[in-house]
Amino acid sequence: MTAREHDVRLPDGRLIEVSEYGDPAGKPVFVLHGQPGSRLQFSAHVDDARRRGIRLIGHNRAGYGGSTRQPGRAVVNAAHDVRSVADAMGIDRFAVWGISAGAAPALSCAAVLEGRAVAVASLAAVAPYPADGIDWFAGMGEYNVEDFRLMMSDRAAWEAKALREAEALRHGTVDQLLQLLSTLMSPADRAACTNEFAEFLFAQQVEAFLHGIGGSVDDCLSQAKPWGFELGSLRVPVQYWHGQQDRFCPFPHGQWIAARLPSHSDIHLTQTDGHLTLYTSRIPQVHEWLLSNF
Repeated sequence: MTAREHDVRLPDGRLIEVSEYGDPAGKPVFVLHGQPGSRLQFSAHVDDARRRGIRLIGHNRAGYGGSTRQPGRAVVNAAHDVRSVADAMGIDRFAVWGISAGAAPALSCAAVLEGRAVAVASLAAVAPYPADGIDWFAGMGEYNVEDFRLMMSDRAAWEAKALREAEALRHGTVDQLLQLLSTLMSPADRAACTNEFAEFLFAQQVEAFLHGIGGSVDDCLSQAKPWGFELGSLRVPVQYWHGQQDRFCPFPHGQWIAARLPSHSDIHLTQTDGHLTLYTSRIPQVHEWLLSNF
């Protein structure tokens, strides 16, 4: 699986690293990764993209890998970067999907890029903190609860912890990553986390932290501020997925988001999915739906 890699210089001077997979002449689909994550794509998604005639485009969001950091960014800034990358690549119309910490940025593309984004799929989004009407931490695995609370109470200690963990992972093993994520893994996600997928998650994180933790820090901080757009205002076709067995981003987050999306949205709130199962099992359905909107 060979990626076509290149760098894009944005109008503000920042650099964004891009990798392309699938069919070079296919319909362009941007993929927005989780946190921490990177432009690397899972082999099963690349194979599916090739079969369907999709040009699958991943990029390291600001601060990940070699992409220039953008401190203080909000969720909506991701949409502006997608537009700039598409402009630089000569792409007029495109689709977008994003998962986990990339799911709200994907929705921002539906808010900001009407006329460019033909459709957007969002999977397992984290609701903004705090979100009216839900216990933000209910059903969340212990690791994420403790990490987020430390971020809110002692940012210096939180960043020091994040740096230690990133360095350990960069020089660590797949098993160490799985141990770190153990409290977040529901039985459904444990079953979905094959050796191949675990190795992909590990490679994503190694790429993410090549030049520091800035991207991951800024993603987390963006969860605790307004997104910069309103969910009810979206007019671009949106598909949304969230699983009841999710301990990374608990199900009430998905219910909160789904309740605020426009009535024309294609909503999938499932009883059997976790967090990782959306990644391992649902992307072919996402690709099919996105293609139907070109």
